[in-house]
Amino acid sequence: MSERLLEIRDLEVQYLTMGSTVRAVNGLSLVLNKGETLGVVGETGAGKTTLALSIMQLLPKKIGRIAGGSIVFAGQSILDASAREMRSVRGDEIAMIFQDPMTSLNPVMTIGDQVAEMLELHSEGRDKKEISDKVDALLEMVGIPAERKEEYPHQFSGGMRQRVVIAIALACNPTLLIADEPTTALDVTIQAQVLEMMEDLKTRLNTSMLLITHDLGVVAAMCDSVAVMYAGRIIEYGSVDQIFESPLHPYTIGLFNAIPSLEGKTHRLIPIEGLMPNPAELPQGCSFHPRCTKCMEVCRHQSPPDFDEGGHTVACHLFGADKEGA
Repeated sequence: MSERLLEIRDLEVQYLTMGSTVRAVNGLSLVLNKGETLGVVGETGAGKTTLALSIMQLLPKKIGRIAGGSIVFAGQSILDASAREMRSVRGDEIAMIFQDPMTSLNPVMTIGDQVAEMLELHSEGRDKKEISDKVDALLEMVGIPAERKEEYPHQFSGGMRQRVVIAIALACNPTLLIADEPTTALDVTIQAQVLEMMEDLKTRLNTSMLLITHDLGVVAAMCDSVAVMYAGRIIEYGSVDQIFESPLHPYTIGLFNAIPSLEGKTHRLIPIEGLMPNPAELPQGCSFHPRCTKCMEVCRHQSPPDFDEGGHTVACHLFGADKEGA
């Protein structure tokens, strides 16, 4: 049995605005084992980044709140941790790579100083020489010559800035790395280089990874298991082979139909009709039913539970006892 590193159960996250309550995450549950990479996929607005911010306890103050559920990391409840304890956890045990490397870096600090700052905050007892040597080693590890540490973020390309962000994230050898669409702002060639480097570093440092993306190609190349997210809930979960070879949920099937195939010819791709629902006004029943081509009457009124098919779980009435009423 693999050892569980991160376990989330029935998580609910809301944003409180002047006029409404935005239900960003709704009863989400997932498990990440040590040494594994879990891919979380879904359209923009599915709640993927909110999930990451909840784990890091970085939800915006006053408007963001965790309304229910639990987050357990390495046997300890994240939600019960004090602000001081979370400052220790962030960077030291859980690190995060954000989407845009330019906004993740301080434009008036050299990259060497920014990497060193992480080491100074989390590595007590090191002198300046040790920190400087460690900065050099980290930059070299991600493919940046150490002599460039006196340069500023604007002097680097997008791909090189993302490498700096990764060096900062890995500075304290965290147990869990959360990567929130780490290659979105990069061109395809640089994406491949950064992903290859991340996979190599993950293996070398024995780090577990939660990879948030909308790119199924990235998932196929990087992940051990996949969680498909829609309207704040995991609607399908399984190994990469299970999800890619036999997707069950109509939404997951729709995602695959919307991307080109290397194996067969087609005149045009098949998009998923409609848009992600407004999280402030989620539809009754299954959140996907207004867009689903296989919608039944029960789907309009009752939210489906999770059905398990040999470790491959799906939240869809097509796989339950309530198939009547089509």
